[in-house]
Amino acid sequence: MQLRITEVEAYAGEADPGSHAYRGRTERNASMFGPPGHAYVYFIYGMWYSLNLVCGSEGEASGVLIRAGEILEGADQARHRRPKARKDAELAKGPARLATALAVDRELNGTDVCSQDEAAPLSIRAGEPAPPDAIKSGPRTGVGGEGAHHPWRFWLADDPTVSPYRPHKPRNRRAALDAGRSAP
Repeated sequence: MQLRITEVEAYAGEADPGSHAYRGRTERNASMFGPPGHAYVYFIYGMWYSLNLVCGSEGEASGVLIRAGEILEGADQARHRRPKARKDAELAKGPARLATALAVDRELNGTDVCSQDEAAPLSIRAGEPAPPDAIKSGPRTGVGGEGAHHPWRFWLADDPTVSPYRPHKPRNRRAALDAGRSAP
């Protein structure tokens, strides 16, 4: 399967409140601390995987979340894994959909994505660069608080595979509980 990356978000580890590494190294986020060129795969909301590429120096957590892409080869496999996609542009539109389309799960966490081994389960290869004026940036999707102001989401303008921007919505658990109690 081959994918052209169309949208990413950057995370600056322990200096970034939006990062899984903000509070330090844990068993879950250990691969974010390096070495660079490896995958950091995590499970989110108890149902979806997301794929990140570790990019900082070893020992310093940082990563790039692969948010969306265009399936260039292997669309039949992706359609099989994502049967609810109405069109091919939706096969890898969003981080969970992308991971599902590519069959990414925790087994790939820590994989060397720069390996030249043709049998590698996951690899990143240089592609045709986009013209600089086609690349847009803005706030990261769903990141709030101190991390909300960073324009660290990058995408290809007008590309149909790019996921929609969603601002952070704070959860007020007390209000939700109170609303549930007062419902008929």
